[in-house]
Amino acid sequence: MATVTCQSPELPQDILIDIFSRLQIPDLAPAGSVSSSWRSAYTSLLNLGKYYKQAQTPCLLYTCEYAGKNVARLYSLAEKRVYKLPLTGPLLRGRFLIGSSLGFLVTVDERSEMQLVNPITGEQISLPSVTTIEQVKPIYDDTGALHMYEYSLHTAEKVHCPPEIIALNELRKFLQHKAFVLLDTSTKSLIVVLIHNPHRQLSFARIGDDSWTWLPPHAFFDDCIYKDGLLYATNTDGEIHAFDLSGPKVTCKMILRRFEVEKCRSMYIVQAPWGDLLQVGRSFSDYELEPEPGAFVYWNTGRFRIYKVGIAGKGREKVRSLGDHVLFLGYNQSLCLSAKEYPGLNSEGKSCILYRR
Repeated sequence: MATVTCQSPELPQDILIDIFSRLQIPDLAPAGSVSSSWRSAYTSLLNLGKYYKQAQTPCLLYTCEYAGKNVARLYSLAEKRVYKLPLTGPLLRGRFLIGSSLGFLVTVDERSEMQLVNPITGEQISLPSVTTIEQVKPIYDDTGALHMYEYSLHTAEKVHCPPEIIALNELRKFLQHKAFVLLDTSTKSLIVVLIHNPHRQLSFARIGDDSWTWLPPHAFFDDCIYKDGLLYATNTDGEIHAFDLSGPKVTCKMILRRFEVEKCRSMYIVQAPWGDLLQVGRSFSDYELEPEPGAFVYWNTGRFRIYKVGIAGKGREKVRSLGDHVLFLGYNQSLCLSAKEYPGLNSEGKSCILYRR
């Protein structure tokens, strides 16, 4: 008997991309390995500046020793299961993770330089050199090779602090605190905002820039969000500053003054699905309150205080309930999502906060 081999007709790329855009990430990743045309559609969809039509349920990406050095784990909240994710090249190994948003991880390597990494596609984008940050200067040896860093402790208000000399792989332990990848919808470009020491100041860079731009004079920032062309940043005192990054010169306006009643350990700023800007504070009095071993869910029992922010100078208003919405806080991009619209986030009609230290 003769054996007949049949090949399924290939779908046009635009139809494949449309189908893939409706998949959740755990289903999308294996779909890209079916054939070369599927891989091409998968890669096109995940290229810089292309986004899914269907809202993606957040996933937890992590590594562990028993999985091996070249494998990451992806926990799907939508499916309540773990996927293995092969890592091609040194994308995460040995690096510090200082932020995640828009599908990118912000990493810091052994020389304290920063990169954007897409863990699904393996795409990597180098950010401007750490030596272009206001408080960092390079030190070269006799051969002209980068040898050490000079790390200054000055701020806009303290300019005479003596600098420290720090090894290449040690600077990242002190300098980078948290980073955000933000989409400028007017130019369709990505902006990376970095909270860095001393005293958690702000600098930013657009993809393709040669250097970081410092945003003095304020400090002690905790979280940022980009909304309607403005960068909103909140600090531990509860202040919110709005930076306009669109012009040749950055302008800044304080839209919310400090808390008069309580000091917060951490502050977050979140865009609510219904349009409001939310400010979330975690108080010092709850410093020792941590979840049980293995747990990562905080029910809203007063440890976190949530306020609606009036960006037109109308102050803040306490939010008593988020209904069926869920907050994601930590070193990821701060998110407020509806359990009705996102699979796997059903909290049985209760407000829920997922917090990662």
